[in-house]
Amino acid sequence: MANDLNSCQFIGRLGRDPEQKSLPSGDLVTNFSIAVGWKGKDKEGAEWVNIVAFGKLAEIIGKYCQKGQQIYIEGSMRTRKWQDKEGADRYSTEVVANKMQMLGAKGESSSAPSRPSSAPQAGIPFDDDIPFMRLGGPW
Repeated sequence: MANDLNSCQFIGRLGRDPEQKSLPSGDLVTNFSIAVGWKGKDKEGAEWVNIVAFGKLAEIIGKYCQKGQQIYIEGSMRTRKWQDKEGADRYSTEVVANKMQMLGAKGESSSAPSRPSSAPQAGIPFDDDIPFMRLGGPW
């Protein structure tokens, strides 16, 4: 397995505000989805990508990201098995984020309420507050 690679990179817009929860361990987890556009020879569309983040990255995403905002996400894909209310097995495929960068101009998001002005917006050039995060802290 040393030659295997599980790495995903996406640029997309949040389809809804991130949802935060605390795990029994006390760690924070944030779930959200982004719309990633594609264009073919004769048509175009969007795919929805489910994202999950943990720890400090989950905290930052929950605090500063909102519906309609464009972001860059890097992470690894995983499929997890769970049971619904009737006990049937279900599967969910998601990207576990380990890096995030906020894109676009400050305040740019479609029909979303504005965040406090203290929210870091990282574009190019990078904002020194929080240009991007990895699990475990800024790099």
